[in-house]
Amino acid sequence: MKLRRELWFGFILMGIIAAGALAMLASAPVITNGHIGLLMLSLVVVAIMLGFPTAFTLMGMGMLFTWLAYERDWHKTLDLMVQSAYKVMANDVLISVPLFVFMGYLVERANLIEKLFKSLHLALARVPGSLAVATLVTCAVFATATGIVGAVVTLMGLLAFPAMLRAGYSISLSAGAITAGGCLGILIPPSVLLIVYGATAGVSVVQLYAGAFFPGLMLAGLYIVYVIIVAKLKPSLAPPLSAAERAVPLPAPLLQAGATGEQRALPTLLATLLDTLKGQRNQGVPTGYLLRQLGVTLLPLFVFALVSLWSYHLATRAAPAEAVTELQQMGVDTAEPTNSERAGLQEPGGLQEPQGEGGLAEPPSDGKDGGLSEPPAEPQSLSEAPGAQASEPATAATPPSIAEPPAAEAASAPAGGPSDAPRGYWIGFGVGAAALFGFYLLLSFNRLEIFKMLLSSFFPLVILILSVLGSIVFGLATPTEAAAVGAFGGFILAAAYRQLNFTMVKESVFLTAKTSAMVCWLFVGSAIFSAAFALLGGQELVERWVLSMNLSKTEFLILSQFIIFILGWPLEWTEIIVIFMPIFIPLLDNFGVDPLFFGLLVALNLQTAFLSPPVAMAAFYLKGVSPPHVTLNQIFGGMLPFMAIQVLAIVLLYMFPQIGLWLPQLLYK
Repeated sequence: MKLRRELWFGFILMGIIAAGALAMLASAPVITNGHIGLLMLSLVVVAIMLGFPTAFTLMGMGMLFTWLAYERDWHKTLDLMVQSAYKVMANDVLISVPLFVFMGYLVERANLIEKLFKSLHLALARVPGSLAVATLVTCAVFATATGIVGAVVTLMGLLAFPAMLRAGYSISLSAGAITAGGCLGILIPPSVLLIVYGATAGVSVVQLYAGAFFPGLMLAGLYIVYVIIVAKLKPSLAPPLSAAERAVPLPAPLLQAGATGEQRALPTLLATLLDTLKGQRNQGVPTGYLLRQLGVTLLPLFVFALVSLWSYHLATRAAPAEAVTELQQMGVDTAEPTNSERAGLQEPGGLQEPQGEGGLAEPPSDGKDGGLSEPPAEPQSLSEAPGAQASEPATAATPPSIAEPPAAEAASAPAGGPSDAPRGYWIGFGVGAAALFGFYLLLSFNRLEIFKMLLSSFFPLVILILSVLGSIVFGLATPTEAAAVGAFGGFILAAAYRQLNFTMVKESVFLTAKTSAMVCWLFVGSAIFSAAFALLGGQELVERWVLSMNLSKTEFLILSQFIIFILGWPLEWTEIIVIFMPIFIPLLDNFGVDPLFFGLLVALNLQTAFLSPPVAMAAFYLKGVSPPHVTLNQIFGGMLPFMAIQVLAIVLLYMFPQIGLWLPQLLYK
């Protein structure tokens, strides 16, 4: 019987690990508990590759080697197991895991993905490689809403893969777009991977979500750019759609009103509605129907007006507060002046008029006559404008208004009017208005139908995602609270699309319980294993070995990411996070690496856990639903360019860390 390629790879890796462990033990002058800890780590990897359940392998190995470390004391071993399990159970961040997973299963079973793919495919019909681009955008949106890689890859394999093959697309390019796009859910928030990493590394999940937002969009953008370039340079791999495939049928009432696909929608609807109201032309089309079509057409204008008014309110409200803050830092009293102050009579403690003929307050006497003494070190009363020098006294003829700082006048002046908004607001308003004008200039009835399809598929998911992420990132809710809101939003979406029934809810609850139990048992096993590894001194031994190599920060990051990249071949991301992150995290302080930044690099790198042969779970998900003539090698070949793009994204994030750190620093520091 022939062995599968994965088993051969597993046996080879097992041999390498065993040889390395034996070489380390043989070269050690004295075999310590730390070497036994490394042996435990090697045995865990081998057992997982042989197919043993990860969580129970970690627990079993952890208890066995803890028992050996405690010199066969079962009481201490069981105490450590109970304490480690309780520590995991007391982590309230993990409550968000089942809620986000439940939201994902509800959205998946609402059957939105078919409508989403069709509407995006028609909206992007003129883009080179439009089917592959629509597949990537659909995967990014749906993976963000669900976070379930297997579900997204499987559904897109059933929906988009046959459509791309019928359109003449290359098998490799189609398979690569589906598998790479489906894996975006483990990076783009709300991601269960980021929750698991945050709980393991002690990093704020909120900051991880804010940091992973732009790297996730960058990776999806790089995928789309690659597909467009390939379709442009080699049209045979991604042929353009024909006019018949881009056609959108118009509803019968619009056809009855004389509308054609290329007519501009807004002026035609206005003219038709006006003629109907005047009674000059009535072709049997209900006035209510025309008003509804006009309302849908004007919806972008209403949204733009609301956003503009809200932004203007925020911009004009923030400006006086910033001015007052600056004045307070300068030491200027920004209190509202009283009526007597406005009349020129100063109350005690306010801005006093200069006393004496010189117009300058007399400094404290040092016992000598004549001349101005040196000003004291302590701050004086505000008898002179900030920045005024004592060597330049004002004359008696100086008007009293000069004694008041000009900045105070600016602070007391009422704010209002368009000039108070910053220039950036008006630039944004102008760009938005120009975009809106171009939208209505190009909005034909064909595009109006596509826009209505997007309103029923794309925008509900985007609103759900933005409401969940926005409430987390802007501090309006904790991840657990936002996950609960997201799960409720999934209920609403399923009900709105008439998919909410007892069978669907029962399946979603069952799959959520199964996934959540797997994650939580992994955490318990990881806690026991990490405690045993630290008890044996394995962590200390690894730390001494790494520090003895005298690596720089860059060399350490390259080494760690290379190890994670290699581990992504045989292991899944859950196993890498719970087993190896507790080994890497304590080393970060020695090299001055921010755990948040390291987590973003790891999240980008762990895309390889689903795209790297020979395991490459995304490839097997797609192979299970693909036509018989599609081979596994063709799927692997299509995934390799997207793996190269992942490496490029990691390099870009390392060279420009602000891609991931700008938003957390802006919001939380």
